[in-house]
Amino acid sequence: MAAAGGEPSTVNVSDELFQNFYTEVKQIEKRDSVLTSKQQIERLLRPGSSYFNLNPFEVLQIDPEATDDELKKRFRALSILVHPDKNQDDQVRSQKAFEAVDKAYKLLLEPEQRKRALDVIHAGQEYVEHYVKEKKKQLKKDGKSLDMEEDDPEMFKQAVYKQTMKLFAELEIKRKEREAKDMHERKRAREEEIETAEKAKRDREWQKNFEVCSPSTVVTFTLKHNCFYLLNNFFFFFFFVTTCQETRDGRVDSWRTFQAKGKKSKEKKNRSFLKPPKVKMEQRE
Repeated sequence: MAAAGGEPSTVNVSDELFQNFYTEVKQIEKRDSVLTSKQQIERLLRPGSSYFNLNPFEVLQIDPEATDDELKKRFRALSILVHPDKNQDDQVRSQKAFEAVDKAYKLLLEPEQRKRALDVIHAGQEYVEHYVKEKKKQLKKDGKSLDMEEDDPEMFKQAVYKQTMKLFAELEIKRKEREAKDMHERKRAREEEIETAEKAKRDREWQKNFEVCSPSTVVTFTLKHNCFYLLNNFFFFFFFVTTCQETRDGRVDSWRTFQAKGKKSKEKKNRSFLKPPKVKMEQRE
């Protein structure tokens, strides 16, 4: 009767497939754990490794539910295999492989990052299970065979692996987009800050030049901006006005003196012309 209902049998099939997948993964991990240094370097640097290595558990070839001690032991064993000192004939590539291992290990040491990686793996598994379940329901509704390629443990494992890798890649792409956006925003904010500072500097220079060159500077300084200037220059201003007054008075006095001397000289000159000629007495013989 359970089979007729469809739902329980589908769940059982999914559980069985997942268990087979899990067993297969453990076998692969055990087999790959004895790879040589060269093989591990090739695995870590294979084409598409930039996406494959986003899964830290995949990089270290360790069970997602492994303990911290198991994680530490696995890191030591794998890091020794790919360390540049042990691969003198291929130091450049071994260095890249070692960096991938070291990055994955450090990431899993952070609880938040480890939880994030586990969530992605679980999401990938759940996605494939849901897909298989819904597909079988549709096949039954259409009166077709319920056989699917994911019924094969190997195919199910590949489906989960691909989906997990896809999720890791999508998250990485989104992370890079956020970083690029943040960098752009920081750059734009910095440019605006520089522009604002330059504008303020230009405004100060303009205001300074305007105050110096304005014809009404001395008379119409605004108290708001120039009170300190007036106070500091009061004595200079007073001295300037006094000097100007004294100079003006001096010029007036000099002119009056000059005019007075001119009048006296003219009077003397005029009087000399009025003198009668001397009369020469005529002498008779």
